[in-house]
Amino acid sequence: MLKRRKTRRVRIGSLYIGSTEPVLIQSMTNTDTGDINATIDQIRALTEAGCEAVRIAVPDKRVVGGLTRIKAAATVPLIADIHFDLSLALDALAAGFDKLRINPGTLGNSRLLREVARAAVDQDVSIRVGVNSGSIHRGYANLPMHEALAKSAEYYCQQLESFGCHNLVVSLKSSSVEQTVLATRLFAASSDYPLHLGVTEAGTLSGSVIKSSIGIGTLLVDGIGDTIRVSVTGSPLEEIPIARGILRSLNLRPGSELVSCPTCGRCSFPLAEAAQQVEERLNKNNCQLKVAVMGCAVNGPGEAKEADLGIAFGPHKGVLFAKGEVVKTMPNSKLVKELLTRIEHVCKGDQERRD
Repeated sequence: MLKRRKTRRVRIGSLYIGSTEPVLIQSMTNTDTGDINATIDQIRALTEAGCEAVRIAVPDKRVVGGLTRIKAAATVPLIADIHFDLSLALDALAAGFDKLRINPGTLGNSRLLREVARAAVDQDVSIRVGVNSGSIHRGYANLPMHEALAKSAEYYCQQLESFGCHNLVVSLKSSSVEQTVLATRLFAASSDYPLHLGVTEAGTLSGSVIKSSIGIGTLLVDGIGDTIRVSVTGSPLEEIPIARGILRSLNLRPGSELVSCPTCGRCSFPLAEAAQQVEERLNKNNCQLKVAVMGCAVNGPGEAKEADLGIAFGPHKGVLFAKGEVVKTMPNSKLVKELLTRIEHVCKGDQERRD
């Protein structure tokens, strides 16, 4: 298990961020917030997919009237995303939002910052200080980017602390994986604030998988990070499986792992389809299993011997195996069904033991 950096513990609705709390998965709606029903529906879909806190853009006064309804319909903490107009943060607080995300670099020297900070304290609402490469404090503009990000975050946190606001979460983001990692490491070395991780503007699905896995994963391996958001240009629902996969691969979340080979000329069965079918079933079960779907005897029980359960296809027949030992030989066409049945049996037993 990775040793995580010790931080202060910050409340967000019914949950907490930091310290020994699980790394929280976040996402953000991309509906028009003024379309109340569409926004509620997307929050519900994200929640069902495994998102544990949802951020919502509050762009202008037009959407303020619907915030209370949106908040009342949500079953996870909601975060109001505020830029340019800090009075919108007061509106979000009045609607009962659980956290504010502000980017002080887009707010100027607003006289409202003190008022927002004090209102957040009064309502026990946390604030995320978000700094990115487009919102560097002008006093640090000549520094290398990662230093400028870290220094800007420090400055904005000190400003909020001076107003009595201590329940802060911080994010330092860039579209550059390298700058994001360097800035976050630098800031983490001298603070105890919980950190929100993500690579901003990471692109479409394939590009985001690469950038987010490297950036977020590198920092998590360092023990840095208390909440994450994978940024995908497209449906926010695509973000959640990536985030879960990152956390599961580092043993920061329980869940199953699929092992499958890349296929070669020895493979005589449509392995990709089989692996996809098994992965979909695993994602629906909250049990701890390592499952292998292998294309031939070369990659079968031997290379996948650590798997709890697995199948390996042959020219006509294949094998079901467990911990490297062959359990059953059967036609290729029946292997996936048999494996899924075994998975369900094991997961059901795990659930009964937990209950």
